[in-house]
Amino acid sequence: MEVEAAAAGKLNVVLFPWLAFGHMIPFMELAKRLAAMGHAVTFLTTPRNVARLPPVPADLSPRVRLVALPAPVAQGLPEGAESTTDVPPEKQELLKKALDGLAAPFAAFLAEAVADGGRRPDWIVMDFCHHWVPAIAEAHGVSCAMFLIVQAAWMAFVGPRSANAGHPRTTAEHFTVPPKWLPSFPPAIAYRRHEGDWILAAFQPNASGVSDFDRLWQAMDGTRLIIYRSCDEVDVPGVFAVLTDLFQQPAVPAGPVLDDDDRDSSISVSGARPEVLQWLDKQAPKSVIYVALGSEAPLTAKTLHELALGLELAGVRFLWAFRKPAGMSAPGTDDGVGELLPAGFEDRTRGRGLVWPGWVPQVRVLAHAAVGAFLTHCGWGSTVEGLVLGHPLVMLPFVVDQGIIARTMAERGVGVEVARDESDGSFGRDGVAEAVRRVVVEEDGKVFASNAMKLKEALGDQRRQDQYMDDLVGYLTRYKGQGALDQRPSHHRLPPPRGRLDPRRVPAQRVRGVRLRPLVAGNGWHPPHHLPQLRRGRRARSVRRPHRSLPTASRPRRGLAAACTRRRRRP
Repeated sequence: MEVEAAAAGKLNVVLFPWLAFGHMIPFMELAKRLAAMGHAVTFLTTPRNVARLPPVPADLSPRVRLVALPAPVAQGLPEGAESTTDVPPEKQELLKKALDGLAAPFAAFLAEAVADGGRRPDWIVMDFCHHWVPAIAEAHGVSCAMFLIVQAAWMAFVGPRSANAGHPRTTAEHFTVPPKWLPSFPPAIAYRRHEGDWILAAFQPNASGVSDFDRLWQAMDGTRLIIYRSCDEVDVPGVFAVLTDLFQQPAVPAGPVLDDDDRDSSISVSGARPEVLQWLDKQAPKSVIYVALGSEAPLTAKTLHELALGLELAGVRFLWAFRKPAGMSAPGTDDGVGELLPAGFEDRTRGRGLVWPGWVPQVRVLAHAAVGAFLTHCGWGSTVEGLVLGHPLVMLPFVVDQGIIARTMAERGVGVEVARDESDGSFGRDGVAEAVRRVVVEEDGKVFASNAMKLKEALGDQRRQDQYMDDLVGYLTRYKGQGALDQRPSHHRLPPPRGRLDPRRVPAQRVRGVRLRPLVAGNGWHPPHHLPQLRRGRRARSVRRPHRSLPTASRPRRGLAAACTRRRRRP
């Protein structure tokens, strides 16, 4: 596989995700896309995870190699725990400590791969928490990149180490407004008071001995570029230019990176049509709201009761992918589901609602004609899946980037957030019912649905999405084997790969030179350096030159990059 790829001028890429299926699945989708373009991919994880990952399509399997590093071990970690689904939330930090124990096996794997000339990797593409990978890769002369599955705008909100040092945020209230390095960031896109405690804690060392953001920043220090599971169409407009300037590294959008084949499949691995799809077959078009809060939302029996009673009060048809709170019963069993729901709930909603405690093929459910809306925890993957399939959202965020995502989508007009108590984050049945009815029943729902369909059309442009992958491969091809980035100003290093960029895909604010407001230090004028020059017709225009697409009094700037613009230097 690797020898043939090298002979054909193709890449040999190692992907190394965090031990969570919400991370491993997007990494596998990226592996499949690279393999479909003829590149060789090695996917690193642990033995149980290799066995639990979906099979690679037969036509791609010759170019995708799954390698199992030894199972991670840490004191206090349950035996056999190899992913976040195997441990309760309070022990997930121990899994990061166990991951750190994979440094030596990873070094041995890389040394063997480098010694075998045919299998020498061109790139290690890692996740946020592998802060020890760049030093090992550098010792073997292999370049590192990072693939982040979170919303790009959230990374701008988090900011680099230097920005946080210059503008410290030491209380939860500091996170309830946009940071000082984003002076014109949409003010509504910030954490609520009850969410601020979580992100504040993420800056502190945890049971692994290292804070999550220290892991992230240390890993970034050794990478050449940062790949995002996002794109201009679904994120805050102009955010990639801002991220490039903030982190002094190219921010490269890869697109949503979803499994396009999954939405069209109606047959399970066993050969039978899943029961939840059979239930949906009996419902009227656009009549059902799909309810799913992910596999790791910090739910309690009380929140489950309030959500259930809210669905009942809303009076709508629903399909609920039910997940029990950690510790209530053994993962993957149906024991005690009825006990976690309000007394008589299933009887009162029978015929219009289905609570399904087993596995649910989410993309297939969202693609079903009977589904018309999505009640989600606003994990980035779930949010994008809902929007790719054109569904308005009822949003119930919990942790990490979910609150920022919910506010971003509310700003885009594709849904509403369930009302919560600002101090403790609690919510009630009335708030759930009001949000559901507003999206599914009331006149506002037509506006949300229309906006969601517009996003679906933009995200469904396959030419655009293919171009994102072409651009990414252009970076990886040109800059392989060049080690980590140095500390020179961003506009002096890592110019973009040469080649034509589809002008229809590039918003105006990403192709003009701008004078950015101060972020942390420096205010130099330069074009967004991660973009190649834009070609129109027979003549190529440099991004430094004025162009008729630049804003005037009648054509104001739009988007985050425009919001951060103070003035444009006269050419």
